[in-house]
Amino acid sequence: MSTQYNFDVNKQESNFSSNRVKVTDLLSRMNEEKKIEKKRNLALGVAAVSAVTVFGIILTI
Repeated sequence: MSTQYNFDVNKQESNFSSNRVKVTDLLSRMNEEKKIEKKRNLALGVAAVSAVTVFGIILTI
């Protein structure tokens, strides 16, 4: 009887928590998105500087 009660309580808690949005999960997801965006911006910046450099070298030749 007690194990059935514990199972039911745990089942209700997990259903209740799955319907709620956890702020910590949102913050960690946001931080991961920021890291990815920074990497993409850095790669784009490096590509732009490289393109300008190559174009400048071609013009000087």
